[in-house]
Amino acid sequence: MKLIAVFGLWVTLLCRAHSNSLDSCQSRCGFGTDSDFSCQCNPSCERFKDCCSDYEELCKVGSTSCKGRCNEKYNSQNKCHCNSKCTQYNNCCSDYADVCNGGESGGGSVITDADIKSVSEALYALDSNRASASHLEIDPQVLISGSQTGSQEDLSSRRFFRFVDEGALFSRPTYEALLALLDNYNRMTGQTEDVSSQEKAEQDIFLRETMSNTELGRELFAFLYTKGVYTSEEEFIYDLKMMWFGLYSRNNGKMDSSGFEHIFAGEIKGGKVSGFHNWIQFYLLEKRGLLNYYSHSFDGPWTTFPDVLGMQFKWDGYFKQVGSAVIGCSPEFDFAIYSLCYIARPGKQCRLSLGGEELIIQTYTWNNSYYGDGKKYIGTAYPATPRT
Repeated sequence: MKLIAVFGLWVTLLCRAHSNSLDSCQSRCGFGTDSDFSCQCNPSCERFKDCCSDYEELCKVGSTSCKGRCNEKYNSQNKCHCNSKCTQYNNCCSDYADVCNGGESGGGSVITDADIKSVSEALYALDSNRASASHLEIDPQVLISGSQTGSQEDLSSRRFFRFVDEGALFSRPTYEALLALLDNYNRMTGQTEDVSSQEKAEQDIFLRETMSNTELGRELFAFLYTKGVYTSEEEFIYDLKMMWFGLYSRNNGKMDSSGFEHIFAGEIKGGKVSGFHNWIQFYLLEKRGLLNYYSHSFDGPWTTFPDVLGMQFKWDGYFKQVGSAVIGCSPEFDFAIYSLCYIARPGKQCRLSLGGEELIIQTYTWNNSYYGDGKKYIGTAYPATPRT
C-alpha cells in the first residue's frame, strides 16, 4: 500500500511539473503562501527566498503584461493589473483585453462603449420617479456663450425654478432619502466633517432606497454583475458606500469631503463653489433665497425631463462658473449614471445614450487617498457641456 501511495504521489507531482504550475507564477501573482507548490509568488517570497524563477518577470513592479496573470489577486506592488476589476479602477495592463478576454481563463468582461449606451438607455427608461411637465417648470432665461461664463453678471431677473410639485415628488422614498442627506455637510473645505451615527444610517437608507428598492438600481447591479465587476449585491452596495461616502481631505489635511458631498450637496473651496451638480439641491437653496441664478451656457437637446443645463449662479455670495446638472431626473437616476460612469470609465469621459441623445459624463478619481485594496474614491462627476 505504501508503494502504491508513493507511486500515486509521484504521478501527481509529475503531472504538476508537466503543467508547469509547480515552479511557475503563471496566474499566481499575489496569492498567499501555498504549500502545494514548490515556490511562491507573493511579496513574502523575497524575504524567505522561495520565489519561483519567473516571479520577477511576471509579478514584480516592472511587469506590464497580463501574460500568465489573468484573474490574479490584487497586488499593490504591481505596476498594472489583470483581474476583472482593473477596468473599474482604470489600472489594467495595456494587453488586458487581448490576453484575458481572448482565451485565457478567469478574465473579466470589458465594458464597451456600446454596453454603456445600452444600459444607460435601460436606466433612462426605468426612471419612473423622474419629474414630468406637471411636476416641474423651469425658466432658463438668458443663454450666454462659453466665453462669457466667468463674467459674474446676473442676466436673469427671475428664479430658475418656476414651480416644483414637492408634494408629488418629495414624498417618494428616494427623494426623501436624498433630502435627509443634503443637510449633513459643512460646505467649507478645510473643516473636518463630523459624521454621526444617524447620518451613517441615512447613507444606508439612501443606498437601499435608490439601488436595492428600485428597478433602476437593480438594473444597474445586474449589468455590473454580468460584467464581473461585483459578485453579490452586498459587495455592490458596500463599494458604493465607500466610493461615494468615504471621507478624504481636499484642504489642510482635514477629512472634509466625499464624492457625495462634492457632487450632490456642493462645497466651497478657494472662495468658489466646487462641485454642486444636483438639481434638487439647487432648487432648495434657490427657494430659501441662498442661491441666485445668473444665466445658462448650455441647454441639452431633450424636450422633456430629464434635461441637462450648464448654469451660472452665486451660492450665498460664492460663484459657480458652470454648474451642470441633469434637471428633473430622480435621485436614483442621478446616482446611477454617475456610479456607472465612475465604475466603467474612471477619470475619463463616459458616453451615455438617453432617449437616443448622447450625454457625456466626465469623472475624476481622487488619487491622494484610498480605500480597500487601493480603490479610489470619487473625486467628481458631472455632465460635460460644450464651452462654446
